[in-house]
Amino acid sequence: MTKLFSASRRLIALGLLLAAGGACAHPGHDTGSAFAGLVHPLGLDHLLAMVAVGLWSVAALPAGQRLRGPAAFVLAMVLGAAIGAWSAAPALVEPGIALSVAMFGVLIAWPRLVPGAAGLALVTLAGALHGLAHGAELPAGGGFAAYAFGFVATTALLHAAGLGLGHQLHALPQRLARWSTGALGGCLGLAGLVLLAQA
Repeated sequence: MTKLFSASRRLIALGLLLAAGGACAHPGHDTGSAFAGLVHPLGLDHLLAMVAVGLWSVAALPAGQRLRGPAAFVLAMVLGAAIGAWSAAPALVEPGIALSVAMFGVLIAWPRLVPGAAGLALVTLAGALHGLAHGAELPAGGGFAAYAFGFVATTALLHAAGLGLGHQLHALPQRLARWSTGALGGCLGLAGLVLLAQA
């Protein structure tokens, strides 16, 4: 019963988070410091996607391989950020990020929809898109290393939160776990579509 209550509280918290609106992390702000990097992934689009990576990893990958999803996302994100910092980010990055949130919703609701390797490829692509958005906002002369350290640290914490929530859901009775995971996936998919409409 305690586990059910805990999972329900997280579902309610996610619902309240979604109700807060489509606050993206990309309007102009200071991006030349580690602190700016730490807060940058807390925009709704980044936050949902990064927590979703952890959730999907628990739902779709074998127990000994669940860190592969977060690792693939972070590595691709850093590479994407480096590319974005030294070149113009494509115009479709923002819609792509919104679509990544919707995609994660589908992958979480139906974790066996695609094989693990294909899912990891999608996670990697999403990480690169999020990284391009991070890097594109680095102003001329900004400190990329400090900024990158900040957004990697926050991303890792958000992945860990998703992994933790995924493990708690996985520990529920099977039917309830499936329902809760499906509900979370549906919420994420809907949030992704709302973000896409606003992109």
